[in-house]
Amino acid sequence: MTLRAPSPAASLSRIRVGSAPDSWGVWFADDPEQVPWQRFLDEVADAGYEWIELGPYGYLPSDPAVLGAETGRRGLKVSAGTVFTGLHHGPAVWDRTWEHVSAIAALTRDMGARHLVVIPAFWRDDKTGEVLEDSTLTAAQWRDLTGQTERLGREVRERYGLRIVVHPHADTHVDGEENVARFLDGTDPELVSLCLDTGHYAYCGGDSVKLIETYGERLGYLHLKQVDPAVLAGVVAEDLPFGPAVARGVMCEPPTGVPALEPVLAAAQALDVDLFAIVEQDMYPCPPDKPLPIARRTRQFLRSCGA
Repeated sequence: MTLRAPSPAASLSRIRVGSAPDSWGVWFADDPEQVPWQRFLDEVADAGYEWIELGPYGYLPSDPAVLGAETGRRGLKVSAGTVFTGLHHGPAVWDRTWEHVSAIAALTRDMGARHLVVIPAFWRDDKTGEVLEDSTLTAAQWRDLTGQTERLGREVRERYGLRIVVHPHADTHVDGEENVARFLDGTDPELVSLCLDTGHYAYCGGDSVKLIETYGERLGYLHLKQVDPAVLAGVVAEDLPFGPAVARGVMCEPPTGVPALEPVLAAAQALDVDLFAIVEQDMYPCPPDKPLPIARRTRQFLRSCGA
C-alpha cells in the first residue's frame, strides 16, 4: 500500500492518545500490590489523558452505570477492553473462551468503545516462569489459532459491534516478526486486525515501522511502549520470563528506550485512518507513587511529538 507522509507542520491528527491501568502497575483484577481503581482514574486524568482501557476485567467497576459515572466525572472515555485467549487449542476451548470474552465485550460496548484487544495465551507463566507448553506451534495448532481467531472476530462483531485487535506479546506464540507475519497472512483482514505494541514487538526483535509499512492495512490499534536495550540484552542472555523481565525494568519510560516513537507515530499517521495509541509501560509491581510523574512526563513527550 502507498503511505502518505504528513506535512512537516501537521500534527498527528489521526492519533488519539490514552493510557491504561498497566501504566500504573495493574496486571490483575485484585492484587494488594496495585493502586486502588479510584486512584488510577484520578491520576490518569490528572496526567492529561482522555482515553483509557478497561485493563484486567474486574479491576475497574464492571457495572457500566457505575463505571460510566466514575469516568464521566473525570472527563475520561474508554477505548477498548482486553481479553486473554488460548485459541490454538481449537474448538474444545471455545465455550470457556466465549464465557470470558462475552462479559468483557458487553462492558466494552456499554462504555462506548469499539475495540477488543485479544492477547494470546502465554506458553510460560509470566510470574513463575513455569513452562506451560511448547513455545512453537504445530501446523495444526496454527490452523486452530487462525481459524478460531476469525470465529472470535465474527462473533464479537455480530453480537457486540466490536472489532478485535490481536496483540503480539512476549512469551506467547504470536510475538516477533516471523510469527506475526504468519498470523496476519493466515487470517481474514475483514475479521482480524492488529494491535501493535511497540515495546513487545521490539522485545521480540521486531521493527514497528517496517511492520506498519508492510501490513498497514491490518493495523487497527497501537500500544506505545519502549524497551531498555541494556536490560533486554540481559533478559535474552538469561532467557528470563516476561514477568521477571518487567520487574527488572525492561520496559522503560519514553523517550529513553527503543523503538523511537516519533517515526512509529509518523508511519501510523501516514496510513490516514483514525487510530488509538495507548501508552502501556509495564511496571508490575511498582511503588504507588511512581506512575503519576512518569505518566505526566510521557504525556508531555507525546505532545512534543504532535500527539
